[in-house]
Amino acid sequence: MRLSIIFFFLVLFPCFNLSGSQSYNAMFSFGDSLSDTGNVVVAGLPYGMSFFGRPTGRCSNGRLVIDFIAEALGLPLLPPSTAKGKSFLRGANFAYTAATTLGFRFFHRRGLSSGLWVNASLSSQIRSFEQMVPSLCNSSQECKEYLSKSLFVVGEFGGNDYNTPIFAGRSLKQVYTFVPKVIHAIHSGVERLIGHGATEIVVPGMLPIGCFPMYLTLYSTWNTNDYTDIGCLNKFNNLTSYHNSLLRRRLQGLQRRYSWTRIRYADFFDPTIQFITSPTQYGFSDGGALKACCGAGGRGDYNVNLEAKCAEPGSDVCSNPSVYVSWDGIHLTEAAYRLIANGWLRGPYAKPPILQQN
Repeated sequence: MRLSIIFFFLVLFPCFNLSGSQSYNAMFSFGDSLSDTGNVVVAGLPYGMSFFGRPTGRCSNGRLVIDFIAEALGLPLLPPSTAKGKSFLRGANFAYTAATTLGFRFFHRRGLSSGLWVNASLSSQIRSFEQMVPSLCNSSQECKEYLSKSLFVVGEFGGNDYNTPIFAGRSLKQVYTFVPKVIHAIHSGVERLIGHGATEIVVPGMLPIGCFPMYLTLYSTWNTNDYTDIGCLNKFNNLTSYHNSLLRRRLQGLQRRYSWTRIRYADFFDPTIQFITSPTQYGFSDGGALKACCGAGGRGDYNVNLEAKCAEPGSDVCSNPSVYVSWDGIHLTEAAYRLIANGWLRGPYAKPPILQQN
């Protein structure tokens, strides 16, 4: 079962245009399956069914948060950085599905490297960005000016760093020791980008993984005290909250040190909890709060079956993904991403909101 769990995670992890409110030269994105727009393309339909009509490498039925941000800023949807024959003058996406924050060596030393599917840490993604920069501008000063007027979205990072040991059966006590190292790597990555001229930076926190239908299926218990009042697993949400609290603290320190920048913490956790707590208030159905849209064909409490994962034989897809929060048990639907993006752009899920000028 462990191999099936790891494989599942690794190969799968109102529209508006307000571009007049804020203007950017370009947008550059780093991250994992919450941001990947095509550097890794594995799953077929029904991925991409609701907007693109075909799989694009996005781990959802349609657009991701990063896509809605691009649309709102009047920028093109970000091409993956590995795309051939594309112009990257208006931005590029360096995110890889299954990417970790920490490098291969960290996991290898702990006997966890077999659980990694790509070698695309945050540091390696930034290295790819650094290799691309000279093609976007003609001098160091010109590059700094160009990048100072570009938007950088660094994450989400952390999910795969923790899921790798969790899925390998390691204790949460050990997983907690990874968190400060992950936060330090994110901190260092942001500083590295600032050194290249970045001034407008968005750093997302983690989703509440204890509310993922896959987690609820794999780690279900009979003890009601293990669950929150909305039916999520306490111990995994506590891990996420710990990561997010350390991340916010480090970003506040960076903001004080680099006062000429705007470093925003972008919240995935609270809006997702709100969607699950009051689904109908946000356009979701009561039945779509903790169940996957694409999965086990209605079987099980959460519509997750490792023998019939989304896009595999035996799986099924709901008739209306827009009323579901979760797409495949570990990623969100386009409808959920749209709402989160709106909150990052206009508030209250990012402070200051991306579209807010000085």
